[in-house]
Amino acid sequence: MASTSTLSRDEQVKALQKKEARRRRIPLLPALLFTIVVTQTPFAFSLYFGFLKWRGNTPAPREWIGFKNYTDAFQNMFFREAAWVSILMTVSAVLLSVILGTLIALLLDRKFFGQGFVRTLIITPFLVMPVVAGLVWKNQMFSATFGVINWVINIFGFESREWVSEFPLWTIVVVLVWQWTPFMMLIMLAGLQGQSSSVLEAAKVDGASASATFFQITLPHLRPYLELGVLLGSIYLIQVYDHIFTITGGGPGSTNIPFFVNQRSFGAAFAYGSASAYSILVVIAAILIANFGLRVLSGLLEGEEA
Repeated sequence: MASTSTLSRDEQVKALQKKEARRRRIPLLPALLFTIVVTQTPFAFSLYFGFLKWRGNTPAPREWIGFKNYTDAFQNMFFREAAWVSILMTVSAVLLSVILGTLIALLLDRKFFGQGFVRTLIITPFLVMPVVAGLVWKNQMFSATFGVINWVINIFGFESREWVSEFPLWTIVVVLVWQWTPFMMLIMLAGLQGQSSSVLEAAKVDGASASATFFQITLPHLRPYLELGVLLGSIYLIQVYDHIFTITGGGPGSTNIPFFVNQRSFGAAFAYGSASAYSILVVIAAILIANFGLRVLSGLLEGEEA
């Protein structure tokens, strides 16, 4: 009888705890519902439109065609090229900005005269509007006539190059890395400053070299920050549009999926159905690239920990 009463008392306590937890969640429900409606309604409509044959400039009614827009996408040579450009652009820009951001964060994670001023200067590129950044780099850095890069290489006896036309994809990657390295640097710097100084001092006392301390202690500690940088960078950079529009105008070799979707919806008889299907594929691609990047990064860091 005693055990039965005890069990019953425990069950009553658990029931009261669950009831209290539900009661506390009730005030959050309106905000949660509002967030779901605002964020998921456009996605639901895009998902629905992706199953329709719908051209905005014709009086023909919308027609349900199932997955035809999606199958046509993979049969479209231009879409496949845009998908490859999106993957290459995103992976290159994210990896380079994470590596450079980590190196800069290591340099700034120490006290020196003008530390705050230097950090502010390094953060500045991330605050520049994408359109402005694209125009500045196109007209003042990459220009074949009066660009800074050609001026520098001319000093060393090399001929000027048409950087934008010859290397359209990599000129965009350079600008993306220039803008996103400060963001990655801020994330890594936050991780470095949250590192225990006593652990570093103990490693120093034990005679560990700077490289051994970094790879054995600092890098594993930065793992969640590196993962966060890769995740956010992949999600945002796969949606790049402004830089492509201002630097190359979507020329050969530089059109990614978002730019292709815009061309498809407004430049090809307002094909909203196929454009919606392509935009859904962008979301899927962002998830896949982010997961792939996190898996690769996790594997590398696990190897370092071992």
